[in-house]
Amino acid sequence: MTLAVVLSFAALLLLLTLALLWSSWPGWLKGTLVAGVAIFYFWANTVVHDLSGWPSGDPLPERFVLLAAVIDEPTKLRQGALHVWVNALDNGKPTDKPRAYTLPYAKDVHALLEEAMKKNRQGVSQVGTTEPKKGKGGISWLRPGSDEQVIKIRDLPAPQLPEK
Repeated sequence: MTLAVVLSFAALLLLLTLALLWSSWPGWLKGTLVAGVAIFYFWANTVVHDLSGWPSGDPLPERFVLLAAVIDEPTKLRQGALHVWVNALDNGKPTDKPRAYTLPYAKDVHALLEEAMKKNRQGVSQVGTTEPKKGKGGISWLRPGSDEQVIKIRDLPAPQLPEK
């Protein structure tokens, strides 16, 4: 898959070079072609990162089962991050494939994830829910970080078996 993507980009670059050097197209069309390919490159770069297993910066699903968490604490040289691997719940059932997410570092979420991972290691599965963090009203979309989520994690209830 990765080789096919690289070869596709190489072919696109070759076509762009040929169009710029040997065509008799007007300058505005060549400029538009270069701008279009540049925009396509940045869009495709994001798509390729999502395909290759990089953690997503998207918000966590509303309901999920916590599979693993790695905490990268902040230092003076770099910001911290929380890396979680979750399986989204759709109608009470886990989806086919788990997904990795990266969250901005927060002490409260760090403590929550540490406690949940301790329980996970003891064999108690953990289920999480998210909801948007309530802004201070008005134009909260202008404040960076206002789209954060409130994350809650609890023990997965034991399944109820039908009576015999």
